[in-house]
Amino acid sequence: MSKFTGPVYVVRDNIDTDQIIPAQFLNLVPTITEEYEKLGSYALWGLPDSLYPTRFVKPGAMDTEYPIVIAGRNFGCGSSREHAPIALGAANCECVVAESFARIYFRNCIATGEVYPVECEARLCDLFKTGDLASVDIDAGLITHEATGQTYSLKPLGEVRPVIDAGGIFDYARKHGMMPKAV
Repeated sequence: MSKFTGPVYVVRDNIDTDQIIPAQFLNLVPTITEEYEKLGSYALWGLPDSLYPTRFVKPGAMDTEYPIVIAGRNFGCGSSREHAPIALGAANCECVVAESFARIYFRNCIATGEVYPVECEARLCDLFKTGDLASVDIDAGLITHEATGQTYSLKPLGEVRPVIDAGGIFDYARKHGMMPKAV
């Protein structure tokens, strides 16, 4: 899928992996369906309430109403936990549009195939508010602020795009005959 539309959840700079999925939830195993779903319910749980009074996932819910996260610089900094993009994907987030990503977080998005990590040079976290409607078209390389009609260019994902489209590195490898099919 290359087009995503819906309300956005806006965060600022330096959102670390402990804010994306706090360490106390890392005992959840993403390959177990019930635990994967629980991971989604805790996505962005570590954000301070004083700065983010609107929760990404409402208390008691398993999924978010925000399929698009808009972030500032250095999204996903901190540890190398794969649970960070998995938690967002489990919450039904489809893409994160940020000024920049921490290298290892970006790589984990590719490896897991959970969310599309898309960079935009514009400082979107100053132009959107949580709840604004947006459309992201990865193929066209654009994000549109639906209320204003303003569009902003996105950097292409390049050679990693087919890996994310396939559902991550293992699904990509299986699809292309690089490893045996899962049993």
